[in-house]
Amino acid sequence: MNRIISPQAWKLIAKTLGVDEACLRAVAQVESSGGGFMRSPSQLPKILFEGHVFHRRTKGRFGASHPGLSYPRWDRSKYSGSMAGEWKRLDAASALDRVAALESASWGAFQIMGFNYAACGFDDVDAFVAAHKESADAQLAAFAHFISRPKFLDALRGRNWKGFAAAYNGPEFAKNRYDTKLATAYARFAAQSQ
Repeated sequence: MNRIISPQAWKLIAKTLGVDEACLRAVAQVESSGGGFMRSPSQLPKILFEGHVFHRRTKGRFGASHPGLSYPRWDRSKYSGSMAGEWKRLDAASALDRVAALESASWGAFQIMGFNYAACGFDDVDAFVAAHKESADAQLAAFAHFISRPKFLDALRGRNWKGFAAAYNGPEFAKNRYDTKLATAYARFAAQSQ
């Protein structure tokens, strides 16, 4: 299992998508500090469990009994503060509704939500999760499939950071300065490649 995306994989995906490699690397940097796995010796991918998504996907069934896992609106204070803690939250939610829990976490280097499994080329969320556990290159391949639509590709090809941020991170991207972070990361990677 490769825990770091190989240089060959970056080059191949960039060429296939017709996108500057530095753009792709910038997304990984902003989403996960560039790596999709927890520190060794763990073999698990990075995740972030989103209780408000779990609440939606389970129609609020667990809101009263498990308010730390299921709540109607995004709430930063519900995060555990560590990757190991996020896995504990995911495991606890999985005991309630496994599929909904897996779909309610963002996965790997590109922090793609599990409910996007079909847009990443998978038949179900289990196959999506298995790929994210398999290798960093498999995470990159899922991301490439996910962004192979015009709203993502056109923005990346044109380095339209606001457009990409809105499509990838949602309409409230500006709260976290997602577009500015992407532009800064891109500038760093582009300078390194010269």
